[in-house]
Amino acid sequence: AEAAMAEGEGLVSVDYEVSGRVQGVFFRKYTQGEAKRLGLVGWVQNTSHGTVQGQIQGPTARVRELQEWLRKKGSPQSRISRAEFSNEKKIAALEHTDFQILK
Repeated sequence: AEAAMAEGEGLVSVDYEVSGRVQGVFFRKYTQGEAKRLGLVGWVQNTSHGTVQGQIQGPTARVRELQEWLRKKGSPQSRISRAEFSNEKKIAALEHTDFQILK
C-alpha cells in the first residue's frame, strides 16, 4: 500500500546548489538528517568553490519540503545567500538507496 501511495504522488529528482556560509558549519550533516527525516534519498557534498551541492529524490511534496529547508533554514550556524535548483525531472524509481554525504 505504501508503494502505491508514493506511486500516486510521483517521484522527482532535483539537483541543488546552496551558496553562502555553508561549509564548516555542519551543513552536510544537517542536510542528511533532514533528508532522512523526510524519507528522501540522494547526496550532498562540498564543492571546491565554497558551495554545497547534491541531488534529492523522493515524493514531490517531500522534495519540496527539503527545497524550502535548503532555501531558508540549513544548519544552525549557516547563512544561506542562495539556493538554486536544476535538472528537475520525474523518475519511475529512486536511483539511490539512502542519503549520503560525499567527500
